[in-house]
Amino acid sequence: MPQSKTSSSPSEAGATAFDDVPLNRFHIRITALTFCANYSDGYELGIISIALPVIAAQLGFGTVWEGLLGASALIGIFLGSIVVGWAADKIGRQRLYAVDFLLIAVASAAEFFVTSPTQLFIMRLLIGIGIGADYALGPTLVAEFVPRKYRGGLLASLTVLWTVGYVAAFFLGNYVVSLGGESWRWLLASSCIPAIAVVLLRIGVPESPRWLLSQGRADQARAVVERLRGDVEAFEELVRNHVSARRVRYRELFGKNYWRNTAFGTIFYNAQVVPYFAIYTFLPLVLLKMGVGEEDTTSDGLLNLFLLAGSLGGLWLVAGGWWLVAKMSRRGLTIWSFVVLIATMAPMAIWPDAPTALLFPLFLVFTFTMSAAVNLDQVYPPELFPTDLRSSGVGLLNGLSRAGSAIGTFLLPLALDGIGFSPTMLILTLVLVGGLVVSLRWAPETKNATMD
Repeated sequence: MPQSKTSSSPSEAGATAFDDVPLNRFHIRITALTFCANYSDGYELGIISIALPVIAAQLGFGTVWEGLLGASALIGIFLGSIVVGWAADKIGRQRLYAVDFLLIAVASAAEFFVTSPTQLFIMRLLIGIGIGADYALGPTLVAEFVPRKYRGGLLASLTVLWTVGYVAAFFLGNYVVSLGGESWRWLLASSCIPAIAVVLLRIGVPESPRWLLSQGRADQARAVVERLRGDVEAFEELVRNHVSARRVRYRELFGKNYWRNTAFGTIFYNAQVVPYFAIYTFLPLVLLKMGVGEEDTTSDGLLNLFLLAGSLGGLWLVAGGWWLVAKMSRRGLTIWSFVVLIATMAPMAIWPDAPTALLFPLFLVFTFTMSAAVNLDQVYPPELFPTDLRSSGVGLLNGLSRAGSAIGTFLLPLALDGIGFSPTMLILTLVLVGGLVVSLRWAPETKNATMD
């Protein structure tokens, strides 16, 4: 016999009050505002890869500084994600979410005035800290606000915006730097425009009701549920069964209950993004090593279009009209994407002298698959942790992923010059193999799970 609302379990009441409400304009708004962090990250990394050769020639620095500047925003993301993710579980999401883009706007505008690689490194580090903060806050808020029926698709759409930003930076960046002179200054500073808009649009965003309830602030949580048109009766049942707020410790991420999710999230995330950032930050150099000449910009542009197509392909299931990542199992998509990535990169490591007519199509498939697979990077992390640890966990995984990306980005040009193309591709292939092994062993299935 079906249970009545008054006899439902706390988790069922929570699902009704938060997870199964109708999608409304506020859900779309909170997701759209979070798009901006992902777009800005893709745009920031895209424009620096285009501008770096010009900046290096004008400011007079070599390979080491190129690697540092390519990795600078990633280092900042590492710091911002971990520190702000921890802080958001302590003091709340809303206040930090409202101001992190102010730092991005100021530092982006300041890039126009830099006169040395040191100054540029500092500005891009600050930009990375702001983006990292939003990486911890944005997916957490989206996961805690939106209904579970739409959660996978809306979270995955964040990564699509990363790719849109990256591809936009490629085409706009090539046009701007072709104007000559110090046009790269305008290119770098251009990212302050959307950042200012985000700061203004985020005014009035409420606190997460899940976090408020975890802190024992039921009246404020109730007000937000009413605003979201949630099931207030079910919410009252949840309040009556709610356990009093407890002191959460960061080390619980590594304790017996969550260490496996933390380990899986860290390794799977890094196994995807280390090759991604290393290769596409220095895409012209990688293409040159594959035998595609510097004068051939068509190949570079085609790869960027495949990045965008792959991102969209990972988001939409054309036949069903819904998001692919929302329909497929998280575990299955993770495992099979690693299989395809390994199969397409391994020939580049084993047979680097193969005809370009063979290697380049394989690289196109690799690009499409990688872009589709990273949709999971915004979906999985928020689903691995409970509310009182969610922002800390998401921040930790994002931060560690960007630390790995920063190291890979810094080392890639040095490795290509030092040990050559084939050993470098072999190392990146082994990174993917590590991701596959860990996913086979530890990847949980979180599709349609209620958010604790």
